[in-house]
Amino acid sequence: MIIVGAGLSGICTAWHLQQRCPDDEFLILEAREDVGGTWDLFRYPGVRSDSDMPTLGYAFRPWLDREAIASGPRIKRYISNTATEHGLLERIQFDRQLIAADWDSRAQIWTLRVRDKAGGEHRYRTRFLMLCTGYYDYAQGYEPEFIEKERFTGQWIHPQFWPPDLSLRDQRVAVIGSGATAITLVPSLADEAAAVTMVQRTPSFIAEMPARDALSRWCHRWLGARVAHFITRWKNIAYTMYVFQMSRRFPKLVRRQITQVVRERIEHVCDVDKHFNPPYNPWDQRLCLAPDGDFFDAIAEGKAEVATGEIAGFDARAIRLKDGTRIDADVIVCATGLKLKVAGGATLRVDGQRVKANECMSYKGAMLGGVPNLALTMGYTNASWTLKCELIARWFVRLRRYMRRQGHAVVTPADVSGKDARPLLDLDSGYIRRAADILPRQGEHAPWQVHQNYLLDIAAFRFSRIDDGYLRFAAATDVAGSNSR
Repeated sequence: MIIVGAGLSGICTAWHLQQRCPDDEFLILEAREDVGGTWDLFRYPGVRSDSDMPTLGYAFRPWLDREAIASGPRIKRYISNTATEHGLLERIQFDRQLIAADWDSRAQIWTLRVRDKAGGEHRYRTRFLMLCTGYYDYAQGYEPEFIEKERFTGQWIHPQFWPPDLSLRDQRVAVIGSGATAITLVPSLADEAAAVTMVQRTPSFIAEMPARDALSRWCHRWLGARVAHFITRWKNIAYTMYVFQMSRRFPKLVRRQITQVVRERIEHVCDVDKHFNPPYNPWDQRLCLAPDGDFFDAIAEGKAEVATGEIAGFDARAIRLKDGTRIDADVIVCATGLKLKVAGGATLRVDGQRVKANECMSYKGAMLGGVPNLALTMGYTNASWTLKCELIARWFVRLRRYMRRQGHAVVTPADVSGKDARPLLDLDSGYIRRAADILPRQGEHAPWQVHQNYLLDIAAFRFSRIDDGYLRFAAATDVAGSNSR
């Protein structure tokens, strides 16, 4: 078995396989030179989680730090320590980028073409392929085509590729964007730069959240780490689900509650309706978090400003908006979003035919219809990524144990492509809209429906039958398919 990716989901999958399928041999291929995935890639100032760590962390390894909203380096250290403590590092081969994977139905084997940074190519053969690559494009970030960008003579930076030795002392900085990255960058840059302005075309909902969880601290003191982890984790799961459902059912009420907090914080220095009252409903796009209100503190203290409007063009050291506003800038940080990729951009083929993910139906959000012995791990958009990744890992263990008992070597979800297909993710965020033509599809009913609900997924992954009538199995000796079902 081969796991591709040594980030949160890859290490999680490896741990569950090692614990519950000790007879299965597996290897982890990682394109980078260290574990961490996203948390090894992003190194811009202040990079942190946008979910609480008791749920972004693993159920099997309590998050013991005091900070519920953790910095990127702390998250990477958590992943690395997990891999080290459980002997998973020795199973990882670094500097191995998956380029292509080909399934041969007669041999019942995936053949992987893998490339290292020096350009050398390697071949691997495996019965099962677990893609834990996430869905970010590590090679490129998203950047719109800005008019007159070439006129700007200052430094232009994308957060995904932050220069390690950059100094912003006495510099005027403009951060283009209004998503999680921009909300994180602004207060971090404001402590060093002479001036920071966030330039946004459309406002986002920004919710203030304590960086430290009071209930968690009390539970750790009186009940111990594991009990505290369990209670805090389920409290946060329930609260996140509550906020999401309230946003869907009573969007006007949630809008008032969010904007009221913003008014209390910065109405005396900022036009809240213009800059912090989006034209869409809460959770139509992902909600941004400001731990302890650090973003609002930067604005209230005069260290940062917000400008809202469409960009008309650039001058040598300025951004011009269509309403005539001019933002002076020596450095522009283009925090305009991410590009998405399926399978890390690798080409997948089944018996020589290319697999087009956008033409496949997603089986439980964990496999692709018509593609044998391949799992695709993707987390939640409205909750912590790891919650769903861990459910998929546990379900895959159930699947493997079932197949071993029954003598099966191959499992393939039925190919129901084109039947009641709709987008995989139900958010209206720009990065999801731009990726509509590469992401798998989902259906209207189980098991083709992809839930964004942890409780529904617990039922689907942990308690539903493995042999549900939608999975086709074949024995190892059944190369011709005569005994498959």
